[in-house]
Amino acid sequence: MNEYIGIDFHRQSSYITRMDKEGNILEQLKVRNREEELGAFLAKHIEESKIAIEATGNWYYFYELIEEKQPDVVLAHPLKTRAIASARIKTDKIDSATIAHLLRSNLLPTAYIPPREIRDVKEILRYRASLVSLRVAIKNKVRAILSKNGIVLNYTDIFGKKAMIYLKDLEIRSCYRREMDGYIMLAETLNFLIDETSRTIREMVEDNPKAMLLTTMPGISYYSALLILAEIGDIKRFCDARHLCSYAGLVPSTYQSSDRTRHGKITKQGSRWFRWILVEVSTHAINSSKKFKSLYIRVAKKHGKNTARVAVAREMLKVIFYMLKYNEPFKNG
Repeated sequence: MNEYIGIDFHRQSSYITRMDKEGNILEQLKVRNREEELGAFLAKHIEESKIAIEATGNWYYFYELIEEKQPDVVLAHPLKTRAIASARIKTDKIDSATIAHLLRSNLLPTAYIPPREIRDVKEILRYRASLVSLRVAIKNKVRAILSKNGIVLNYTDIFGKKAMIYLKDLEIRSCYRREMDGYIMLAETLNFLIDETSRTIREMVEDNPKAMLLTTMPGISYYSALLILAEIGDIKRFCDARHLCSYAGLVPSTYQSSDRTRHGKITKQGSRWFRWILVEVSTHAINSSKKFKSLYIRVAKKHGKNTARVAVAREMLKVIFYMLKYNEPFKNG
């Protein structure tokens, strides 16, 4: 490579540093994140350069702008990069130069970039999660209206068929009736969209042997199987189960000084979606598997229920590693 380009990427604009292999800065400039500006700059330098960008919330746009022309784009791990290159003075200009320097020195901690098909799967999964989150918010609004009117709803699912009929026929003051009708319309739309997306996810899982394999584990549904698989990507990226657990942020943090070593809470590094789904499915696994239930009881007695759920989630992930590595279904032993 003749040049190294570090990009500090933001929502509206980016700061770019071009650097040669000796570490001399060739150019620094700020460009708007428009294809005619950012794309034009990269088109001039893309062939002879190695490019790095920090993993921010909107890195997809930049990466997909050039991935076909320059597949060797590096995604800098934000936390690890800051740990290596901490600075008292922090500006976009300095950040882009730091990324370029670390890239040139082969010291840049990188983050995994999943293939486009996996990124698309993640979008569908997170779309469904956002719909469910919106429905929960609407449920809370309806409960607030009922509470203001001293009404107790004797239905488990507030947006189930019978409950919806009850809510539509409920006699309450006109101001509350207007609110209730609006929220019911939103709930019906959300129910439709969630069901539609769930069918799509089920079809995707049924066409994916690896995802179907994961559904043999107690507690793992079509949605959770596809989410876990999307977050892992290629299982060959991980040399053993512990590295996979570390990637999910489910291993204890370690503090070492001299000859003393102390373990603390889990690191919580990596994808929050990955940790969330594993802890969520752990409850179902505890109720369905003797192996996971005995682990839960043992840890809960000593450390509490929340720690026990995390321990089960970590154990599930270890089992998932071997299921995917050896292409074997879950064995409830």
